[in-house]
Amino acid sequence: MRILVLSGGYSAERDVSLSTGALAASALRRLGHRVAVCDLFLGLPAVTDLSAQFTADDTASSTAIASSEPDLDALTASRIGGFGHIGDNVFELARASDLVFLALHGTDGEDGKIQAALDLLGVRYTGTGLFGSALAMNKSAAKDVLGAHGILVPQGVALHRGDTADVGFPCVVKPCSGGSSVGTSIVTDGADYAAALEAAFRYDDTVLVEQYIAGREVDVGVVDGVALPPIEIVVPQGFYDYTSKYQAGLATEICPADFTPEITAKLRRAAEDVFRALRLEVYARMDFIVTDAGEVYCLEANTLPGLTPTSLLPQEAAAIGLTYDALIARIVELSLEKYGDAL
Repeated sequence: MRILVLSGGYSAERDVSLSTGALAASALRRLGHRVAVCDLFLGLPAVTDLSAQFTADDTASSTAIASSEPDLDALTASRIGGFGHIGDNVFELARASDLVFLALHGTDGEDGKIQAALDLLGVRYTGTGLFGSALAMNKSAAKDVLGAHGILVPQGVALHRGDTADVGFPCVVKPCSGGSSVGTSIVTDGADYAAALEAAFRYDDTVLVEQYIAGREVDVGVVDGVALPPIEIVVPQGFYDYTSKYQAGLATEICPADFTPEITAKLRRAAEDVFRALRLEVYARMDFIVTDAGEVYCLEANTLPGLTPTSLLPQEAAAIGLTYDALIARIVELSLEKYGDAL
């Protein structure tokens, strides 16, 4: 098939997305597909033959991720052409493909916007559709839905600019829509609270302030509605922020996580419940905290989880014998099934 890998974009997570895209493109070519790779924000210069962009031969691309999020102002200044957050020829290339592999993270990738555009164009794509993507990306709305389904979530309040609320400490302050812990702070007292709000409002007009849940941080991937083995993240200092997520050696990941069979089953069941409640499709990854009392709190769901060298979902897949290439193949297969097609 001709597959377009869309990555990059105008997002604080664009470097992570570029890494995911490069690795996914290589895997797709190894699987026998003809692949084009395009940055959603930068696009492509004018081309006369779109089909020539799809190649079977792999080209080396960097998968390294910087220790801090990208400078989007500098990115904008460097761009030639494009409109809004969409680069030139992106949709033309999408229409020339048999499937778009979404390697995007964060804004414009996981919030349903690109899914809506591709739906209007009649273009098939991987992962969750418009509704589930938009719902999961808005952490406040997602928490309301999960709570209504009996899934344990931290208590919290959504604040707009200028809003005030009485909050207890410690608490977690984070953008309402976003990922990779960008703009997220753990606040232990009132002295740091204003600075944490300011940091979160840099990335979103709505900020979520939640109770801090002490416990072990765990992620559980779901593929085709079935949970993978849980993976525990241990960070020696601080919390699992952007730097520790993508810089090798700053966090320890244990997969399968060392829990009792009862807690493991509870985690996997919770992940599958979240997947269904938020109307997710194909694959996703859920973030949890497990308390000393064995309570399982869902923090959020990621509809396009990272597929980088340090990402969690590929590690979970490997724990059941699913190689990286096999995981990519499964994502493609399940995505086609959404449209009633098959390889």
